[in-house]
Amino acid sequence: MKYIIKQTEPESFIIWKNKENDDWQPTYANIDRQERIDLFKSLKGEQGHICCYCERELNDGDCHIEHFRPKDKTKFPHLELVYDNLLCSCQVNTEKGEPLHCGNSKGNWFDEELLISPLDSTCENKFKYTFDGQILPFNENDEAAKNTIEKLQLNIDKLKDLRKGVIDALFEDEDVTWYLEMKNGKYNEFYTTINYLF
Repeated sequence: MKYIIKQTEPESFIIWKNKENDDWQPTYANIDRQERIDLFKSLKGEQGHICCYCERELNDGDCHIEHFRPKDKTKFPHLELVYDNLLCSCQVNTEKGEPLHCGNSKGNWFDEELLISPLDSTCENKFKYTFDGQILPFNENDEAAKNTIEKLQLNIDKLKDLRKGVIDALFEDEDVTWYLEMKNGKYNEFYTTINYLF
């Protein structure tokens, strides 16, 4: 999980939320198309185009806006349009039988004490990685790290295999600093895995 530094929300989103109309009630469900596009662009940009949880590449059509604190009416509906609560997570369209992970797996679950946030500047230090593609709590007694891995399904075979594929491809490389460089506003997949192991 890579630390995300929130930027300024898109101007179009601010204007849309603050329309001067007596009966205007902005909700997440009625965000206009252009404002949603601008939101995606901004969120993906500040994350370097990798998923806020697993760090897979964010591809158009296979990512969604994630509410870190769920927008569910029984949870945090007052935060549904607060930019600092919005992230971009992978996996929007799933095929039958495909395991859920990241934001899809988290769903409406939230526990301040048991979910590590990618907005926490110490989040990268909470996990360690293995050469076979696993993500583990850095401290074996860290219940928040354990729960985060479990609730986000960060150790399912699909993600372990993808991480291992990148690890194996870089294994013979004497210098992987090129892989950790941001290019055209994008990070390479599984940035913190590679940074930790190499």
